[in-house]
Amino acid sequence: MATEKLVHIVDDDDGVRRSAAFMLKHAGYRVELHVSGVDFLKHAKSSERGCVLLDVRMPEMDGLQIQQEMVKRGIDMPVVILTGHGDIAVAVKAMRAGAVNFIEKPYEKEELLRAIEEAFHRLARAHDREMKADEACVRLASLTGRERDVLDGLVAGYPNKTIAYDLGISPRTVEIYRANMMEKLRVRSLSEALRIAFIAEQAEDGVLQIPASLIQTVE
Repeated sequence: MATEKLVHIVDDDDGVRRSAAFMLKHAGYRVELHVSGVDFLKHAKSSERGCVLLDVRMPEMDGLQIQQEMVKRGIDMPVVILTGHGDIAVAVKAMRAGAVNFIEKPYEKEELLRAIEEAFHRLARAHDREMKADEACVRLASLTGRERDVLDGLVAGYPNKTIAYDLGISPRTVEIYRANMMEKLRVRSLSEALRIAFIAEQAEDGVLQIPASLIQTVE
């Protein structure tokens, strides 16, 4: 039940905290507000386990540093990252660090709820444990060369305009390849596409290491 799920909102912007809390409470979630990553870390070990909505741009410690510290301290909660518009490079770093999803500000209510629910759903079903390396590779094999080029650019953290420049095509053409790529991979968000690419990448390196925050089941 959604009423049993707790979301820790970590953002130094009071307006963002209040807005996200309002949306989530009306959707049936419980929320705990944290004015900074430092404040969250101070209480996280003794706090109820839940999903973390984590802003990436904060004073003292940014979102990526908070993620690293969560791993060091054994704080195993699924993380959804809040990024600025077009900040793909930061989102990629967050995904590599174990975030299960990211959303860009400003976001719609439906987008926020979908990302949060996906995080809880993945935690409950151990989604990435089920996503075997060979399945990820099979999905990637369905892409054309250009679609894979676009995905590789996104994995590198490049925005559409940079990918277009590197490939010698227009940003609009990149958008078309990107849409086709996501359809073939059977994903609805860039974070899902990145996750498939990371799983296949790790398999190609010979060691498949999925972050614990992605594969732990609910206790």
